[in-house]
Amino acid sequence: MRVYLAGPEVFLTDRDAIAAEKRAICAQHGMIGVFPTDSAPGAPQADTDWMRIYLGNEAHIHGCDALIANLTPFRGASADPGTAYELGFMRALGRPVLGYSNAPGNFTMRSLAQLQGKVHRRANGAWEDADGMEVEDFGLTDNLMLDGGIAAAGGLLVVNPVAEAARWRDLQGFARCVVHLAGMKK
Repeated sequence: MRVYLAGPEVFLTDRDAIAAEKRAICAQHGMIGVFPTDSAPGAPQADTDWMRIYLGNEAHIHGCDALIANLTPFRGASADPGTAYELGFMRALGRPVLGYSNAPGNFTMRSLAQLQGKVHRRANGAWEDADGMEVEDFGLTDNLMLDGGIAAAGGLLVVNPVAEAARWRDLQGFARCVVHLAGMKK
C-alpha cells in the first residue's frame, strides 16, 4: 500500500529527515510512504516551479492508496491549506484519509485566541467576529470539512498535544494513524 504523507513539514529545513522517519514507520507496517518532495514519475511537465510542484503532488495522490495528513495548525488556527486540499482530493477519489494534530485545543478555541478578543456573542449564543462572520463552534479538531472527511472515510483523527518545540517533529500521532491504516487494509 502506498501512502501519501501530506503536511507542512515540506517547509522544514530538515524535511528529508522527517520524510525518512515517516517512511520508516510506514515500512514497519508493510507500507510505502510517499512524501510530497519525492520525484513524481509520470507527472506532466510545467514551465514554472509552483506548477511543477502542484502537478507532481497530484500525480503522487493519484498513485497512492491512502493519505495521512499532518493537520497541526500552520500559520494560524487551522491546518495548512495545501494539506487540506490534498486531503479533500484523496477523499474525493474515495480512498482512505487519516490525520493527526500535535496542537492542543480545538479549532474554536484556536480561532477565538487568534481573534484576540475581537469577537462577541450573538443573541443565539454563537460567536461572531468583527466582520460579522460566525466562528465555527463544533468543538472539532479543525474545520468540520476536514474532521468530517476523515470520519466519513472511516479514518482516524489523532490529537496528540505536544510542546511547541516538538510540534513538527513528534510522530506519535502519525504512527497511530499508520497502525490504524494497517488494520483497515486487513
